[in-house]
Amino acid sequence: MNKTINTFQAALQAIAPGRRFKLLILSLLLLCAPAKTFAQNVGSTASGNESFIFYLVISLVFFVMILVLVVAIYTLSILKMIIKSERGQTEEEVETETWWDKLKLKMTDAVPVEQEETVLLTHEYDGIKELDNHLPPWWKWLFYATIIFAVFYLAVHHVWKTAPLQIQEYQNELLAAAQLEEERGGDDEDAINEDNVTFSNEVAVIEKGKQLYDVNCVACHRNDAGGLPGLGPNLTDEYWLHGGGIKNIFKTIQNGVQGTSMISWKTQMSPEDMRSVASYVMTVEGTNPPNAREPQGERYVPEAEVAPEEATPESDSLPAE
Repeated sequence: MNKTINTFQAALQAIAPGRRFKLLILSLLLLCAPAKTFAQNVGSTASGNESFIFYLVISLVFFVMILVLVVAIYTLSILKMIIKSERGQTEEEVETETWWDKLKLKMTDAVPVEQEETVLLTHEYDGIKELDNHLPPWWKWLFYATIIFAVFYLAVHHVWKTAPLQIQEYQNELLAAAQLEEERGGDDEDAINEDNVTFSNEVAVIEKGKQLYDVNCVACHRNDAGGLPGLGPNLTDEYWLHGGGIKNIFKTIQNGVQGTSMISWKTQMSPEDMRSVASYVMTVEGTNPPNAREPQGERYVPEAEVAPEEATPESDSLPAE
């Protein structure tokens, strides 16, 4: 028993100094990248404190998983050294016989330099001798795999015809795009566009618009729509850089503003979604949040509130995000 404990302690001391730091750095790298990505993908609808708490929980979960993995690696390394120590192998022998060396030898089937005479041919050119080495096993396995893949590819695509060829996949993609365009309105005269869009104060529409705004717009316009310097202007006052009103706001959301952070959302939102966001933006006018950005652009007055001779044409909408 004492011999096993001493062997365990010696193995721990042998592997700990060099590998502990590497495993710690690896753990931190694995913790930061996937945890944040997973939190952003799964918790994209969260905002503010909720998003921070969600990211913190996910980070803790990933940290525990990595910690368990590190402990398992340490344990396996220690057990391996204990077994080899019991067999009478020295520490140098244990260190040189790694799993990578064994895998590399198996994959390459390389003949050691000391045994090159076994594969030496009789040919000699200016003192250069020729060896009769075999093809590496990894190369032969890859070659066999391509043959198997070719047989299955031929059967699936040309014999059974259970999977489409490239030209058919292309046609399917075109058909799917046409169907998506039709669902979003397409050329339908009743489809929502910048010419016929109307403001809606329905609760469901406003709530949906707020949800979309919280996910896509707060980064530039803040949660309270007060705007951020260098990113998005204030959406709560009467002044607009590209024209106010439901039609102009919808148009700006749909087409974006070139040269600014306001991108075109027509590839990511349906016309109904863009109308919901535009309607929500119109409801925040006059809320006057604290520390909002200064007014920008020209004051917009609805056409119904000005005389025909005073009416000015609407420009195009909402400040750039």
